[in-house]
Amino acid sequence: MTRIGLLSDTHSYLDDAVFKHFADCDEIWHAGDFGTLELADQLAAFKPLRGVYGNIDGADIRQTYPENLRFRCEDIDIWMTHIGGYPDKYSPAVKRIIYTKPPGLFISGHSHILKVMFDKKINCLHLNPGAAGKQGWHKVKTLMKFCVSEKKIHNLEVVELVNNM
Repeated sequence: MTRIGLLSDTHSYLDDAVFKHFADCDEIWHAGDFGTLELADQLAAFKPLRGVYGNIDGADIRQTYPENLRFRCEDIDIWMTHIGGYPDKYSPAVKRIIYTKPPGLFISGHSHILKVMFDKKINCLHLNPGAAGKQGWHKVKTLMKFCVSEKKIHNLEVVELVNNM
């Protein structure tokens, strides 16, 4: 079993509570818009980090993290990208590939809208952790935690960071 802490859209702000909530995680996954490489480095120093760059990220982050990351975790095919859309509304860059070679888990960020949706057409779970940073129109900073084992995603938890925006 692998325990995952998932966040996105930090926009250069890392709430101290992230470390508390992700203390029991094996890995942290960041779905783009880190904001600074220093923020990514803080996360990577805490736990193994997988991430993708977002539309606000500069050249330093783009040289370190890819636009798309496709990998396996506990025998589940996972695709993470920042601007990916969601079931029935995938972005043009994602649409062709996701329908021809669907992953088991598709993760995106960008919208600042927390979403958990299952795409029945391609048998794929979609996660968007919302936004963990202060910048944007969201009212509550959110994270996700979940476990991956035996080809399943389970124990999914949404964490709301309730301190000041």
